[in-house]
Amino acid sequence: MAEEKKRTRRANGESAIYLGKDERWHARVPMGYKDDGTPYRRHLTRPTRRELVDEVRRLEKQRDEGSARQPGKPWTVAKWLEHWVQNIAKPVVSENTYDGYEVAVRVHLVPGIGRHRIDRLEPEHLESLYRRMQSAGSKAGTAHQAHRTARTALGEAVRRGHAAKNAAALAKPPRMEEDENEVEPYSVDEVQSLLLEVNKRRNSARWMLALALGLRQGETLGLRWSDVDLDNEYLKLRRNRLRPKYEHGCGEAAPCGRKAGYCPARVQVRRETKNTKSRAGRRAVPLPGPLVVMLRSHREAQARERAAAGNLWTESEYVFTKPLGGPLSPNTDYHDWKRLLEDAGVRDGRLHDARHTAGTVLMLLGVPDRVIDQIMGWEPGGAARMRARYLHVTDPMLKEAARKIERAIWGAPENLAVDKDQDNEA
Repeated sequence: MAEEKKRTRRANGESAIYLGKDERWHARVPMGYKDDGTPYRRHLTRPTRRELVDEVRRLEKQRDEGSARQPGKPWTVAKWLEHWVQNIAKPVVSENTYDGYEVAVRVHLVPGIGRHRIDRLEPEHLESLYRRMQSAGSKAGTAHQAHRTARTALGEAVRRGHAAKNAAALAKPPRMEEDENEVEPYSVDEVQSLLLEVNKRRNSARWMLALALGLRQGETLGLRWSDVDLDNEYLKLRRNRLRPKYEHGCGEAAPCGRKAGYCPARVQVRRETKNTKSRAGRRAVPLPGPLVVMLRSHREAQARERAAAGNLWTESEYVFTKPLGGPLSPNTDYHDWKRLLEDAGVRDGRLHDARHTAGTVLMLLGVPDRVIDQIMGWEPGGAARMRARYLHVTDPMLKEAARKIERAIWGAPENLAVDKDQDNEA
């Protein structure tokens, strides 16, 4: 009899189902092991055996698929997001990506949905948050950033068994309205107006690298002279300049009362540059002849500044520096761009619009797509999508297309004149 009981326990080892003294059906479903190595079983109870068997099968399926909740106290959304952004995301993503995650978590997600249990979060909770964000004045793009952050963080929670589903993957973020006038590349006349003004300014070559070759701000400010080969007329892009981040250096005993960036004893806590993460981003870019001349002149001017500054000069090897050496700040660079537009009498625009301008000019000149991708630094897999985003069809292109259609269908203009004469004679 004892042997029979022992064999029965082994047969029912995976999920034991029995009728309890309370006249309800109970089940013990093995789910794995706890952190200390002891077995972990889930207890289920239902009024009928059929209901219980259905629930046991559902739970066993979740266990086998790895989507069942693991033992231990369930995470709240707030606790998980704070743990994820600091301990999981921060060590493996770039500084800029981390900053975006951290702001989305701290400003939007934790206050908005943080009190929910992570295994009970529903898509509707997130959709309600997005609506509240927009009602409070946030743009759709801000809600999308929060949505992408939540989707990434909750996806990691699902992979680790803390939740059975990714609510953010099911939620619908607000619609992003496409503004056709949001990006309008500068015309050739506007580029020439900028060129006239650029030639009067310090670091003039910096702006022509953006307008002529479409270099990103971080790529341009991260350039070092060892990356530039003026004899062979090309430069190599391999790193990006990062936006500085500071902490107070005055200590708690004597706080300066200012923001960290304005603290007299501020300490920079972020590296100056990072290596370009993609293979397409690490690329060689050809230099047009006028740009070679501008860079040679710039190097001579920098040598004169170094000599004049003497001991005050901060050696850095950067191509574009502050008046006393050292790398340019992206924030200062941005404001210099705005002043350049104003002084040149050119309409206001983002610094990144110069990149759209360069890509469109390359297309206007008939440069092959593969070469455009190389110059712009686009990955092969996403190059077509990036071309659709950055290369804009301009009025001259449309007129040229109309002329080509005219020649193909109606023939050359002289043929049209002959046809008109024949019609008149008839």
